[in-house]
Amino acid sequence: MTKNGHTNAAYVGDHPDKLELAEKGQKNKAVVAKDPDYNPYHHRDVEHPTTNSETLFHLLKGSLGTGILAMPNAFRNSGYITGSIGTIVIGFICTFCIHQLVKAQYELCRRKKMPSMNYPLVAETAMGEGPKCFRIFAPYIGTVVNTFLLIYQLGTCCVYVVFVASNIKAIVDAVTDTKIDVRLCMIIILLPLILINWVRNLKYLAPFSTLANAITMVSFGIICYYIFREPITTEGKDAFGKPSNFPLFFGTVLFALEAIGVILPLENEMQTPQKFGGSCGVLNVSMVLIVFLYVGMGLFGYLNYGSAVLGSITLNMPEYEVLSMCVKGMLAFAIYITHGLACYVAIDITWNDYVAKRLGSQRNALIWEYAVRTGLVLITFLLAVAIPNLELFISLFGALCLSALGLAFPALIQICTHWYNTKGIAKVWLVLSNFVLIIVGILGLVIGTYTSLKEIVLTFSE
Repeated sequence: MTKNGHTNAAYVGDHPDKLELAEKGQKNKAVVAKDPDYNPYHHRDVEHPTTNSETLFHLLKGSLGTGILAMPNAFRNSGYITGSIGTIVIGFICTFCIHQLVKAQYELCRRKKMPSMNYPLVAETAMGEGPKCFRIFAPYIGTVVNTFLLIYQLGTCCVYVVFVASNIKAIVDAVTDTKIDVRLCMIIILLPLILINWVRNLKYLAPFSTLANAITMVSFGIICYYIFREPITTEGKDAFGKPSNFPLFFGTVLFALEAIGVILPLENEMQTPQKFGGSCGVLNVSMVLIVFLYVGMGLFGYLNYGSAVLGSITLNMPEYEVLSMCVKGMLAFAIYITHGLACYVAIDITWNDYVAKRLGSQRNALIWEYAVRTGLVLITFLLAVAIPNLELFISLFGALCLSALGLAFPALIQICTHWYNTKGIAKVWLVLSNFVLIIVGILGLVIGTYTSLKEIVLTFSE
């Protein structure tokens, strides 16, 4: 954490490590420098800078969450050939957009003589530097970015609730040989979830993240055992899925892959941030490994379970085997104890950026803060109860939020940042390439959200 900083409410993916890292530096105060040849990297005052290998490890750890467990279901919607190629292409596009955002942050920090910025501030500053027709939106774009981050983070918490309840239900069904309602499991875990989110100091939540990481790594090893213990075959599996299901695949892969909100906090905390980018930099190495993991889990998980694959591959594991039940319980526990970290960013945005400012210095501010914390947990709980479908939740929030945060906004920021300092062919390429990304982001948002909502309606109307 920077000495002049606090927290960073720029999300964050679906794993507690992403959240823990993303919370750093949200309310960074600008440190104005007088050096005409200002280099932001030389002015970052970081208490505990991370090395290249530590940053790489954080990115890799952050990929092992609920998203990767949903990849086989994503391949069910796309087919194993389309899914493999599509995941690689989407991974490349996401990596390119992350590079765009990091470079734009550096350039804007250099111009404004600030050591670092968070995502909303980068967007606001870029819009202020762009074409005149965009500048009128500069005061509002930060709020728009924060809103998408908030919606996505709350969506992630919904996924956590559904994931935990679904795996608990699978264990109880196997042990008692009955079929209980998954909503009953949600009600049972509600009160402890509220209490976990009443913890106001992040350092008390950090040990839960460490424990969850260890449990997750062991669980993933066992999941791989179940995937490969039987011969893998393409017989009866679709190489190419229906085009109508591709938006569901797109949303799921974005949810699983995209870590756009954690990138700037990670880069800002590095000891050598200039090595974050580059052809063999930390970002590219980590994304290659992450895409490899996701393609592997999606491909072999789908080839093993075929069209029967569910929203989380853990739900396809043998129902009555003790080892299988242990994995479901371990992962449910790991996700459950880190729900406080998952919701921390949403609480930080809602309370510190909006509610606390309106309340001012009231004596009962602490009571209001606990009310906000409880209210956010109840919102995620009610959404999960209303739509207890893991795969549709993941696809919906991936398409709704990450199409904007991971594709459209970085492209728009890049255009605005370099609008006045590029000419000729370079400017044509700047506008054309980023315009394509904006269109892809908008189409992904609209079509992906519509398709997910349509599937939700069809699923629960039957």
